[in-house]
Amino acid sequence: MGKIFRFDDDVNTDEIIPGRYNVTTDPKALAEHCFFEVRPDFSKTVKTGDFIVAGENFGCGSSREHAPIAIKASGVKAVIAKSFARIFYRNCINIGLPIMISDELYDLVQDEEEIEVNLKEGRIKILKTGKEVRSQGFPEFILKIIDAGGIVNFLKNHDIGELEDGI
Repeated sequence: MGKIFRFDDDVNTDEIIPGRYNVTTDPKALAEHCFFEVRPDFSKTVKTGDFIVAGENFGCGSSREHAPIAIKASGVKAVIAKSFARIFYRNCINIGLPIMISDELYDLVQDEEEIEVNLKEGRIKILKTGKEVRSQGFPEFILKIIDAGGIVNFLKNHDIGELEDGI
């Protein structure tokens, strides 16, 4: 269970983490400046287990991994959007930031409402109304990467053959 931070369509990677803060790859330093220009209170108010809910094309712009690293390090449990920029989507999986696609959720919730998310089942429950919506699920091998905290961590602790079965 966590609180929603709601964002509109076309949130780009420079809005997530402004370029001038991309001089480090330290997750904590990036988290301090996450959404700094578009939502200055974000890093001070987000709590571990909260969620980002957004419209279409979330994460457009640069291909740098700094943006999903900043979001993950801020404590966000998952980003749920109508759609994602392709490279951002892949970068999230690579670093182990759970992302979900839901066409319905954005129009049903407001900022600061609470939801419960079951990533494996692709279920999202809006606590205020009790309504449940579904998201597109992931293949098992992608869930293994996310559970491991990213592709590098997965490969450190698993045989590549475990991924080849799902690819």
